[in-house]
Amino acid sequence: MGFDQGLSTMWTADEIAQLCYEHYGSRLPKQGKPEPNREWTLLAAVVKIQLTADQACDRSDGPVQVTKEVVSMGTGTKCIGQSKMRKSGDILNDSHAEVIARRSFQRYLLHQLHLAAALKEESIFLPGSQRGLWKLRPDLLFVFFSSHTPCGDASIIPMLEFEDQPCCPVSRDWASNPSVETSDNLEAPEDKRKCEDPESPVAKKMRLEPRTPGGTAHRQSFGSQEKGPNPPNVSGSNLTAEELASVTGMSPSGAQVVDVYRTGAKCVPGEAGDSRKPGAAYHQVGLLRVKPGRGDRTCSMSCSDKLARWNILGCQGALLMHFLEEPIYLSAVVIGKCPYSQEAMRRALIGRCQNVSALPEGFGVQEVKIQQSDLLFGQSRCAVQTRKADSPGRLVPCGAAISWSAVPEQPLDVTANGFPQGTTKKGIGRLQARSRISKVELFRSFQKLLSSISEDKWPDSLRWEQRQKPHYQRPDFPHAALINPLPDLTPVI
Repeated sequence: MGFDQGLSTMWTADEIAQLCYEHYGSRLPKQGKPEPNREWTLLAAVVKIQLTADQACDRSDGPVQVTKEVVSMGTGTKCIGQSKMRKSGDILNDSHAEVIARRSFQRYLLHQLHLAAALKEESIFLPGSQRGLWKLRPDLLFVFFSSHTPCGDASIIPMLEFEDQPCCPVSRDWASNPSVETSDNLEAPEDKRKCEDPESPVAKKMRLEPRTPGGTAHRQSFGSQEKGPNPPNVSGSNLTAEELASVTGMSPSGAQVVDVYRTGAKCVPGEAGDSRKPGAAYHQVGLLRVKPGRGDRTCSMSCSDKLARWNILGCQGALLMHFLEEPIYLSAVVIGKCPYSQEAMRRALIGRCQNVSALPEGFGVQEVKIQQSDLLFGQSRCAVQTRKADSPGRLVPCGAAISWSAVPEQPLDVTANGFPQGTTKKGIGRLQARSRISKVELFRSFQKLLSSISEDKWPDSLRWEQRQKPHYQRPDFPHAALINPLPDLTPVI
């Protein structure tokens, strides 16, 4: 077993989930968490897996011992509409948990680069082979955790003929009315789906893993990693709804696919749209989508699309790439207990990206490991709905988002509507009204990092005399989009 492979096998999905749930309970404040029996939220985190100190020096074939540490965490279910976006970069456009966790992870990486550059404390980075560049230590990796399947393409999960359909039958009148909003993840409104309640007949039926007419247990919807025969390739977005229905008409286990879980994420302009037909042909798979909005359409790409992008370009972002010899990729993605399909997750994060080409050296589609845990997040809609039982009142998503980073100064950040919680309209635009993970604040942290390093130790991409050389002016040069001019703060997706 290789050294890196040994690292990736010395943890389980349940261990990652349990670590994140415990961190949520002990390190995150009450402020920003859901109101009991009334609100729910989603959770995401980045976990560092590292060899113990003694084994980092001794790479023998003995049992591998690792430490697991949460280095960033995010909660949230909301994103702002297009009309509320600001060119100043001082608002969080997207506050879904996955995005909050990733931006918190960037803050952690910036702090670790500060440590590396100062040469005072141990950092996750080591000097690279080129001046001013750093690389990740070889004895660690990062695992991404999300308590729920990412919204968008990964949420389009087939339902088999022996399972209750996830939605009411789609009438022609409703299907022809595009103004009707749906949920932005798998957990749809109560009057449309009953599978969220673990004690409901639907959930009980799914937990029992009923057998198909062919005698094999169907495990696709709730996340066993056991695989049957390879399913047909349906990752291409050029399929028509009719072709898609014919391709996905049978599951790998042989049972007929009669419907799919819905995603509220809308196809981006220019993409082939969903057919909205009843049953399995309702959605087109493999497409880019934006998160749904309540009246004001958003410009935020779905979490499935963002995870796919990070799996190609890394999680570090354009600013941090100035200091890195290679991108920082996630080694694995773990999903908590929820409606889930291994095939849909792989299609969304890996399969539909296989034709991406013309990438700079060091970038590429990664074979990220994808697993599901059997542990349910206690503040998920499913868990809260179970506890709520027959209590009066409507269950709603929590409006606040929490960011936590493993940094020594002000690790917590609680926001609502893209600004620190409690910000008034009069206060917008002031320094106090900026989230610590907003674009402008991450840029300020990048500037502080730059100012702490003597200019003769800057990477070439940031040195003025190097930027004037002809190869730096070519649009196909890896850093061309990053260095000329200084990074643009205009919000995008």
